[in-house]
Amino acid sequence: QVRLVESGGGLVQAGGSLRLSCAASGPTFSNYAMGWFRQAPGKEREFVAAISWTSGTTNYADSVKGRFTISRDNAKNMVYLQMNSLKPEDTAVYYCAARNYYSDATTELEYDYWGQGTQVTVSS
Repeated sequence: QVRLVESGGGLVQAGGSLRLSCAASGPTFSNYAMGWFRQAPGKEREFVAAISWTSGTTNYADSVKGRFTISRDNAKNMVYLQMNSLKPEDTAVYYCAARNYYSDATTELEYDYWGQGTQVTVSS
């Protein structure tokens, strides 16, 4: 069982930056690929970014490429999402997810564990 707790959300002006963190507890964190998803009001949850268990590969939604960076520190059981050049359309609840497999994935069904989410609000 893996427990995920997100932090770092908040209110920021357009063009600003935030770094989200996801703390994972449970055995063998390094055996899990990790992902970030988001859900805006009235919309379905969507893929944002993912990283394999060795950080060998990363994957990003087209809407965040060049602005967001996913990273992980297996020694600290942490995953991060650095978000730069934020836009009002990035406003959403951001969720951290874990997948008990070595490679990253881009769909919700491929992830086994989820955090409770952290709110990110970008004002124009």
